[in-house]
Amino acid sequence: MSTGVDFTSPGAQSLAKNLLSKSRMRAYFLGRLPLAAFAGLKIERLDGELCETLVPFGWRTQNPFGSIYFAALSMAAELSCAGLALSAARGAPVPVSVLPVHLEGSFEKKATGDTRFTCRDGAALYETVNRALASGEGETVRTTTVGAMKDGTVVSRFTFDWSFKKKA
Repeated sequence: MSTGVDFTSPGAQSLAKNLLSKSRMRAYFLGRLPLAAFAGLKIERLDGELCETLVPFGWRTQNPFGSIYFAALSMAAELSCAGLALSAARGAPVPVSVLPVHLEGSFEKKATGDTRFTCRDGAALYETVNRALASGEGETVRTTTVGAMKDGTVVSRFTFDWSFKKKA
């Protein structure tokens, strides 16, 4: 990662600590993302490079076709990128707004088991926050996340465009 905002900053470390603690993550989800709490989403890993989320296969996430409902998959996909995007924004020395501005998704196989989404775009997100701070203008970046079941079968792929801007 470039110099400036990075994952070792106190704000980014605090966010990661809260989201990786089961009780704190549950409280965060109940307060800010109640559907994620209901669906049983989990953040399993969050560091400066990648974020992994898990959406369980079960009655709360299942559709009538015997697989995970696309909305539950989409929610877990966004969370895998959002964990890194929020971490990058919280790592800044001044307040930075973060907003998803575009998404695309594809569904390749039926998700008939727990599905893990992995986003590996932490460096790009941190660099984008640094550019937004340096320019004072809004900056965007595209992130990708891939959802796979335990056996490695890829079930879906998503891209999310994130916008960052230094708050006035």
